[in-house]
Order: sequence, then C-alpha cells, then structure tokens
Amino acid sequence: MSSAKVLAPIAFSPVPLYTQVRETLRERILDGTYAPHAQLPSESDMVALFQVSRITVRQALSDLQRENLIFKIPGKGTFVTKPKAFQHLGQLEGFAEAMVRMGYEIRNQVTSHKTVPASPRVAQRLGLDQGSPVAQIKRVRNLNRAPVSYEVTYLPHAIGERLRQADLAGRDIFLMLENDYGIALGHADLQIEAMLSDEVLARALSVPEGTAVLHVERLTHTASGAPLDFEDLYFRGDAFQHRLRIARTPPAPDRNHPAKATP
Repeated sequence: MSSAKVLAPIAFSPVPLYTQVRETLRERILDGTYAPHAQLPSESDMVALFQVSRITVRQALSDLQRENLIFKIPGKGTFVTKPKAFQHLGQLEGFAEAMVRMGYEIRNQVTSHKTVPASPRVAQRLGLDQGSPVAQIKRVRNLNRAPVSYEVTYLPHAIGERLRQADLAGRDIFLMLENDYGIALGHADLQIEAMLSDEVLARALSVPEGTAVLHVERLTHTASGAPLDFEDLYFRGDAFQHRLRIARTPPAPDRNHPAKATP
C-alpha cells in the first residue's frame, strides 16, 4: 500500500478541488513518488488526506485514468500504469533496436510478405516507375507481448526477395540491411500525423475501430542518398510515444528592428 505521507490537504485556491487533487496525484506519479504498478491510497484515505469529498476524488481519478496514468482492478484498488515506451526521432534506428536497448521484449508478427506493383505514391518515394515490382512487408510489432504498432514496408524487389529467408519476426530490417547486406544507411525523412484507425488497423492493434493512432511516414535513404526503404508506421497512442529534442538556432537579424549596439 502506498504511504499516505506523500499527500497533504488541498489549500484554498480558485482552482477547482478535483483539479488540485488530480494535479497533485499526477505530479507524484510523474516524479516517481508512486512507482509503476504502485497502489494508490484508497478513495476513503484520499478523502481524509485531501479533506475533500468522495465525488471530488473520483472525478480526479477518472481524469487520470483517461490519461492512462492509472488503472483500476475491481476489488483490489487503483494502481499506477507503467510509463509509455518511447523512441527518439532524432536518431535513425529500428524499432526493436531502440526498444531492446531499454529492456523491452519485442516480437514481430509478419502478416504479409509479397510483391506488388508500386502505387504512384510508393513509386514517387522510392524513385521508381509506377507499376514497378516492389516488396511489401506487413508486420505487427508486439511490445512485451502486446501490439503497439503496425508497419507496412516497401523495398526494391531484389532486396525484398532476399529478405524472404530472413528472420523478420525477430530482427529489425535496418540491422539486416546494414549487417547482412552491407548497405549503409544515411538519413530518413519523416511525416507525422494523427488519424483514426480503420478496420484493418483496429484489428492489427487490438483497439476499437475509430481509435486515434499516430501515423508516421518514413523514407530511409542509403548513405549515398538513394531512397531505399519506405514505410507507413501506425502506433497506438495509448501505448507509445515519440520524443525529439530540438535546439534553437540564432534568429536572423530583424531588418525592420535592428539590434541596438551594446555600449
């Protein structure tokens, strides 16, 4: 049971009481006071500790549950969820490559591996003629045995044929391209957008149809700059996040308002 000493009565404030309770609990969860899978105090304990009504406590907990910060087990209590897995977008690496390094178990389910004619979109991205044969590989990526992403990968036909004998269930395509085939990867262009899952995505990711998912379009180039690997990546928003650190570059001089010289 979690210790009650981490909570304190809510102070007088114009901010609604349930918001104060929610933010206090969120802060304790995010700063690690309540570790993943730790049990929160009972509703009765929170009523006494915060000196608020049970309705206020329940409203705060409902908000945190919608944010996927806590989960409830009937008859046992309320617990802290495990933090979302994440991948840094500032580094070009495969999904499993990033997740295994953080201690997650990854397993891929290959749902399709076939040759298809390049659509106008795929042909444009890979620099091919429309209708040219390309390899299409579809995989569900499972993180700790739960589906977290659905990936559709397009590759030049010759490389796709070589991958037919590869361990696509256990290895990243990036690592096979580099280590097995000696193809050095250079950079990738990404486009990111939110979308609603259709029937195919809902079934692959085990979510209700119409659930919001994150769509990442990634075009990876070789070290020499040639397009090689084009992917549509669909991630469950409730189970995964992307992170990126960006630096501010010095702004260009404002010609209309030149900076004053320092005396």
